[in-house]
Amino acid sequence: MIKQAIIPLAGLGTRMLPLTSIFPKELLPIHGKPNLEYILEECIDAGVRQFIFIISNKKKSIKKYFFNDKLYLQIIKKKKDLRITKEFKKLKKYRNRIKFVYQNQPKGTGDAILKCKKYIKGKYFLVLLPDDLIIKKNCTKEMIKLHNKMNCSVIATKSVKKKDVSRWGILSLKNKNKNYFKITDVIEKPKTKEAPSNYAIIGRYILPKLILRKIKELKPGQGNEIHITDAIKSLIKEKEPFYGNIFKGKYLDCGTLNGYINSGIKISREKK
Repeated sequence: MIKQAIIPLAGLGTRMLPLTSIFPKELLPIHGKPNLEYILEECIDAGVRQFIFIISNKKKSIKKYFFNDKLYLQIIKKKKDLRITKEFKKLKKYRNRIKFVYQNQPKGTGDAILKCKKYIKGKYFLVLLPDDLIIKKNCTKEMIKLHNKMNCSVIATKSVKKKDVSRWGILSLKNKNKNYFKITDVIEKPKTKEAPSNYAIIGRYILPKLILRKIKELKPGQGNEIHITDAIKSLIKEKEPFYGNIFKGKYLDCGTLNGYINSGIKISREKK
């Protein structure tokens, strides 16, 4: 079983300025709670037991969010507020599952994952990008089910409009059925005419521990960063099996200002 999940949180959040000038985007509230908590809930429901948060010195407020005991204890003592008591107990349960790793230079998702090397225990582990929320159906649970069936790596995917493929990492595929397919290649932001499909990578991965070796071998790519997709591409070329999970849930992009606003509206509608 897959019990560990890595969540990269060290990004600068420039697409969310000015909101992120003083506040990490992962703690911005969506219908009453941070999008980070939606990710945690999804994983815990799927059986994940440990989280590795990758933060930077500039984003220590993420750690403080889970460890602000003094504030909660003072308020609970004065107000006896049941809601606040419940929230405090929930945060304490979360933090018992979390380890923190630091990435103080923005060198990409691949570099961030490599910094977790000494904490990764199993043969496979999860990576979830907090900009991408998937609601209504548990995507992580679906991915773990497919992983258990195929005994291999899995990437969450959805079809996008053909005219939009240049915004995404796109998967080349074969043996497609209703819920999944085998991945034969990964093409980062292809031109419309050059895209092998319209199935895009969404921010959920089940990766093999051996990918750490590939990441270490990589040279910086676009933006002078180490990209996890380059390591995945390399493993696929070496015949390491990867499958795309066509998830059933509703995708929400929380990584841009407009996406964040729309995500709040859509989640509030779902809660009614």
